[in-house]
Amino acid sequence: MARLHITAEGIVQGVGFRPSVYRFAVARGLTGWVRNRPEGVELEIQGPEAGTADFLRALRTELPPPARVDHLEVLVLPEVPGERAFEILASGAGQDVRPVVPPDLATCPACAHEVATPGERRHRYPFTNCTYCGPRYTIIEGLPYDRSRTSMSGFPLCPDCAREYGDPLDRRFHAQPVACPVCGPHLRLVAVDGTLQAERDAALLGAGAVLKRGEILALKGLGGYQLLVDATSAAAVQRLRTRKRREEKPFAVLFPDLETLRVACAVEEAEAALLQSPEAPILVLRRRPGGRVAEGVAPGNPRLGAFLPYTPLHRLLLEAVGGPVVCTSGNLSDEPMAFRDDEARTRLGGLADAFLVHDRPIVRPVDDSVLRLDRDGPTFLRRARGYAPLAMPLPLEGPPILAFGAHQKATVALAFGGQVVLSQHLGDLTSVEGAELLAATVADLLAFFRVRPERLACDLHPDYASTRLAERLAAEWSVPLVRVQHHHAHGAACIAEHGLRGPVLALAWDGTGLGSDGTLWGGEALVVEGASFRRVGHLQPFPLPGGEAAVREPRRSAVGLLWAALGPDAMPEPFRAAFGDGELDLLQTMLARGLNCPQTSSLGRLFDAVAALAGVRTQRGFEGQAALALEFAAERAAPDGTYPWAFADGAVCVADPAPLLAALLRDREAGLEPGILARRFHAALADLALAWARFAGLRDVVLTGGCFQNALLTALVTERLTAAGFRIYRHRRFPPNDGSIALGQACVAAGSR
Repeated sequence: MARLHITAEGIVQGVGFRPSVYRFAVARGLTGWVRNRPEGVELEIQGPEAGTADFLRALRTELPPPARVDHLEVLVLPEVPGERAFEILASGAGQDVRPVVPPDLATCPACAHEVATPGERRHRYPFTNCTYCGPRYTIIEGLPYDRSRTSMSGFPLCPDCAREYGDPLDRRFHAQPVACPVCGPHLRLVAVDGTLQAERDAALLGAGAVLKRGEILALKGLGGYQLLVDATSAAAVQRLRTRKRREEKPFAVLFPDLETLRVACAVEEAEAALLQSPEAPILVLRRRPGGRVAEGVAPGNPRLGAFLPYTPLHRLLLEAVGGPVVCTSGNLSDEPMAFRDDEARTRLGGLADAFLVHDRPIVRPVDDSVLRLDRDGPTFLRRARGYAPLAMPLPLEGPPILAFGAHQKATVALAFGGQVVLSQHLGDLTSVEGAELLAATVADLLAFFRVRPERLACDLHPDYASTRLAERLAAEWSVPLVRVQHHHAHGAACIAEHGLRGPVLALAWDGTGLGSDGTLWGGEALVVEGASFRRVGHLQPFPLPGGEAAVREPRRSAVGLLWAALGPDAMPEPFRAAFGDGELDLLQTMLARGLNCPQTSSLGRLFDAVAALAGVRTQRGFEGQAALALEFAAERAAPDGTYPWAFADGAVCVADPAPLLAALLRDREAGLEPGILARRFHAALADLALAWARFAGLRDVVLTGGCFQNALLTALVTERLTAAGFRIYRHRRFPPNDGSIALGQACVAAGSR
């Protein structure tokens, strides 16, 4: 006989881990017990050595899909005489709270079948879930993960649900959100003025009618409010754009099933698997010509953000509509998503025509995740539902660290106990609501994990809302604040994700971030080693006439770039047509006098400038639009040469784009298609990456920053550097954009002394 004491850490709460342990033990005739603890799951098993050995094998290989064991510790104990059964004990208290909370998971096939089957107890019930699916992070209030510590505590279980909840062999055993039509949350359809229109199933059918009339529905979803319209109605889509103040940025589309989605988009098998996975993200797919989705959903875009229903509520609503719907965050542009009922009525009352709500409180907002599946794996564009707040092992020594992230695509990172928790995507911090959400998320993470940070980290930029909050809390708590250069953080995040050691070359290419010299960086080659970095390459800085205005108007970036690279008389005639009377003269006067013309080495602004000069786009309606248009134009063209660079001699390899610009302007004057110019520009960037890699002389290279959301650029750079013998790493579990900045800040702060 053998008795083993086992502790399991990882994703082991709220995912059917304890019921699986119970089944494994009973099937092998073992006795003992299992219970939740804040740091994971603790259990003891006793029985024949062959049985305990087979139990350990099953624990490592036969867990349900959402579960994940990161660390398993096994101790041999003396036999306990007289033990007759295996039990699931009540949760125990613990000293250390480790990040083991699972994310919210999409409806599993078994629950979907119940909802769709007449005669089942949960037929057409929108809040059906079990141990393997449903809300987790959006309802949990504290650890250990038990119903009393969730927003379901206000819904006492009916006898049938209590029986399921207490049966270790039932798939709803200790499923904390378990509910049914008798004892669980219910729907209400409410007019904008608060008048009750319908309840329960009638509310669902009424909401479907709202959408079929071409009106806008505000839906209280899993992690916050969403705005929905009929995706096949051009008028409905335009109405939503007007009210949401979102002129051209693409909307995501929720399809009722994979078959309907395939009509609108090309879907590879790996993409289909991801769409139907427990994470069920929004996936950026190639559009098919002639699909039913209105062009205005993603104007001028060959791709479409598409996803499948991940809750029974979404499934039933789309069944009532009978087709795809636009499903976007419930907010005005640049604001965070509304998730509380009172704020939703206030903030969305002028946007929606009706509200479909329910009485299950949302503890914290969690938006939908967005990914793209490339040839070499997934690329996160937004990491939220389904993936956050999964922790990443981070073997860093030192005290707990709280990192406040960037100003756009904000996240917060909390590093402690050998792991780092990266919060869900919070959005941009330009609004008052955004700054308040950041502060609330910081307080939530610290209270949830019961950690008091002893070191804080933030960006160098003094005007970021994240920086101001970090400064205030550092003073209140009397803890040191580490200020981390933006692109250093980008590189450190990717390095940490891959567990790299020693000096690594980071190609950090993005919009703009404050550099350590006071200028705006963004086209950088940095040698990163722990808490230090060295700038070994960058673009030749050029002025941005109007500062932030140049970010919104690619034509301004083009004027500043031409002025710096080729001189004030280099404006080509076709480009002059992009300006009204006196506009170009005013910009050139600003440049000549150096008025409000900050210097930048940004590759993102170079993308904007080239998009304008190539005749692709001179204005932008949303962040990155000009660069996206340039990427799409390049994808339509065959490989056809490249453009040259000039490099300054010295300790730093400075890339001068003057030869590139001169060649591009000659091509445009010769009448070449914009797509050819765009393709040659992308090839030139791959040349630049190779030049900097050779200059740095390091074999390991990480690709990071928002520019590497560009699939063509990433592929070309990867192919070029790999062929030259370099080892290339890019973000896999986190976004290459500013969503990973907090992770990098935490890593740099951990190495600071």
